[in-house]
Amino acid sequence: QSSVLNEDFGARLRTFCIQSNICFESRGHFKQTTNLLLSCVFPVALDDDKIVGGYECQAHSQPHQVSLNSGYHFCGGSLVNENWVVSAAHCYKSRVEVRLGEHDIYRNEGTEQFISSSRVIRHPNYNSWNIDNDIMLIKLSKPATLNSYVQPVALPTSCAPAGTMCRVSGWGNTMSSVSGDQLQCLEIPILSTRDCENSYPGMITDAMFCAGYLEGGKDSCQGDSGGPVVCNGQLQGVVSWGYGCAERDHPGVYAKVNLKKQH
Repeated sequence: QSSVLNEDFGARLRTFCIQSNICFESRGHFKQTTNLLLSCVFPVALDDDKIVGGYECQAHSQPHQVSLNSGYHFCGGSLVNENWVVSAAHCYKSRVEVRLGEHDIYRNEGTEQFISSSRVIRHPNYNSWNIDNDIMLIKLSKPATLNSYVQPVALPTSCAPAGTMCRVSGWGNTMSSVSGDQLQCLEIPILSTRDCENSYPGMITDAMFCAGYLEGGKDSCQGDSGGPVVCNGQLQGVVSWGYGCAERDHPGVYAKVNLKKQH
């Protein structure tokens, strides 16, 4: 199934189509055309989002990583082009400040760009009960300045298979309730659908996938919600939900993301 997010900047009427038959409109006048195809658009993280068992990322090695801020860091996200950020729908706030070029979120490093949102769009079929369709798009109020510290992540051409190693990153807790100042990274494998469904019977939709280690000890949890799961240089997932953190037989659950630029 394919869903289209189409923002028609060429007319006064903008139409956002996040599914082929579901659109919602807003008034405005813009001068460029952006089309994004959302193919496997589905979810990733409940109330726990910290990186456990990982390591401090090399500074600015994840230039797509953003921090969503409303007076404090509350979720992560991924820059997909100079105008758009992808995050999790359960991170929704009507207005957010997107912080790009960060490594240590509590120190001014001179590489940061703080840009407010002009539009925050949740998937129209997002279900807060089962965290389905946990995808959100954020339009920046002005284009990000791309440089060595701020770069978009590539959009996937297909969904990555089980066994693929991926990197998840975020500023969430590294243990207990203490948040990490520096961006944390962790390599995790995508798990098979069978292992995922066995871990969460009756809870996994086609929009979700599991990644991590069934033996526990390594996971993404509090503070990393909405952040990227990057596999082979492509954004494959968004941190969505899970039970506990780094617990045996309870890997992280992620929203599948497949956004393709259409020309």
